[in-house]
Amino acid sequence: MSIERDLEFLYQVGTLRNMARGWQQHFGGLVPASVAEHSFRIVWLDIAESKTSDHSYVPKMYVKIDESRATAETFEKTSIEDCVQVIEEFDRRDSIEAKIVKDADNLDIDLEMKEIEETGNQLVRKWADTRRIVRDEKLYTESAKKIWDAIQTSDVSRWHLKNNKWYKMPEAGK
Repeated sequence: MSIERDLEFLYQVGTLRNMARGWQQHFGGLVPASVAEHSFRIVWLDIAESKTSDHSYVPKMYVKIDESRATAETFEKTSIEDCVQVIEEFDRRDSIEAKIVKDADNLDIDLEMKEIEETGNQLVRKWADTRRIVRDEKLYTESAKKIWDAIQTSDVSRWHLKNNKWYKMPEAGK
């Protein structure tokens, strides 16, 4: 078990957002949800951000978002109404589980930024100091900080490059 392998796994999972679902050809030109979007919907069916949106760091300085109300209304009268208490616990960060989930939320940002940087985008470097603050002051667990450190020098493509058929299947192409 290693952080390097963990990162390979997370980058691999991240590619789900780029994967069209197999039956897209039958949609008559309409584009259905990606595999990641589909998987996410199955897990949650609905979430507060579907009502409040996902504001970036600038609007958050000016807008008060009532996520508690959005969450309560989202799950109201559903068979999973008890999720409201779990989300409230997450928002308070009063359990180790809530802290781990928030760490995962922050780490996903850094994974995605690394993937964006791979395309040549320079904005990621401009955010480096801000993301370092997140690492030092916002991550709760030591394991999350170790993962954050490893992300900074990781190779987004390593997971699939090392799984190339030419390495895994010596008889390929003969």
